[in-house]
Amino acid sequence: MLLLPMLAIAQDKGIHFEHGLSWTDIQAKAKAENKYIFIDCFTTWCGPCKYMSANIFPLENVGNFMNDKYISVKVQMDQTDKDNEEVKKWYADAKAIEKDYSVRAYPTFLIFGPDGHIVDRQVGGGEAEQFIARCADALVPAKQYYTQLEEYNKGKKDAPFLRELALLALSKYDEKNAAAFSKLYLDQQKDLYTEENLQFIGKFTKSSKDVGFDMFLHHADKVDKVLGDGKAENIVMEIVAQEEVFPQLMKNDQSTPDWAGIEKSIKAKYPALAEELLLKTKVQYYSYVKDADNVVANIVAYMKKYGHKAAPQQLNEYAWTIFEKCNDMQCIEQALEWSKRSFKDAEIPAFLDTYANLLYKAGKKTDALAWEEKAMKQAGDEEKKTYEVTLEKMKKGEKYW
Repeated sequence: MLLLPMLAIAQDKGIHFEHGLSWTDIQAKAKAENKYIFIDCFTTWCGPCKYMSANIFPLENVGNFMNDKYISVKVQMDQTDKDNEEVKKWYADAKAIEKDYSVRAYPTFLIFGPDGHIVDRQVGGGEAEQFIARCADALVPAKQYYTQLEEYNKGKKDAPFLRELALLALSKYDEKNAAAFSKLYLDQQKDLYTEENLQFIGKFTKSSKDVGFDMFLHHADKVDKVLGDGKAENIVMEIVAQEEVFPQLMKNDQSTPDWAGIEKSIKAKYPALAEELLLKTKVQYYSYVKDADNVVANIVAYMKKYGHKAAPQQLNEYAWTIFEKCNDMQCIEQALEWSKRSFKDAEIPAFLDTYANLLYKAGKKTDALAWEEKAMKQAGDEEKKTYEVTLEKMKKGEKYW
């Protein structure tokens, strides 16, 4: 009993969520207090929803901001046998909210003005400062999604407005409107191959049916001249993998993929991409099923033919995989070369650590210690602790892979 007052104080520090009120009551309360309405649309099975409720909503700084500006309510969108009476009373309103505002992902946060009209939406969780920033933006008409939609419906359709509206729709997971607004914007552009327009098009190119796909596939030279080598191909490869390869990998019977069949189907549509895409996919697949020998074999095959195209992150990833899974010294020596290339332009601590570990596995202890110390000195606090442990193992001559 002595702890109850302390518990109440702790709970008061976070967001105050209304209880025992209907949707009509919430709207009336917001109007009377001239506050916005914040609805947390969650489900009982949603991990990010639970994270927000346990770690973000109870924070004092979050509560201070939200309680001053908003009337807040949690609405459970699924139905379970364990639901209490309060949840059950919201069943009908929850279904109506889900339908009227296209709630398809969780958590979705809906923002209503003091007059009860919807003004904005947010999809997905986030850390405290990010969450507060998003809720602050939701109070600004120029950043409110539904407010901007009203401006569009009233006839505002100039290019700068359409561009921002398309990006806003994309951030709100309104893919249908995002595609429509982006097309309207691009229709007004005289030159699609500017840096600004190509970056914009890249954000809206998610499938082979999108307008940007043809540009990136058939005019890669023009795209890369503006955005940099390999940018167009990377976008195309990702889409082709999603559409042509991944659906054929994870079969219900868990049988081995028909690699020959997959290669044949890719070659029929995208002959120039087939071999490279297949090798990259095999690395991902065999990593997933924990087949170390095939992972190593396909990394080596990929790097032999396409290694010159690998970006620093990919070089580091493949080099680290070789460190973990390959004991052949010829293989280790190859990975050392990839690893050194990964930090040619920027000495990222994690990349230096990979190089140090490969040196150590190759028997070059003195060099390994020097590079691991360099990685440790440049690392942040959390990374530094990990590198300190590795450094001690190296000094003791331990085998830790």
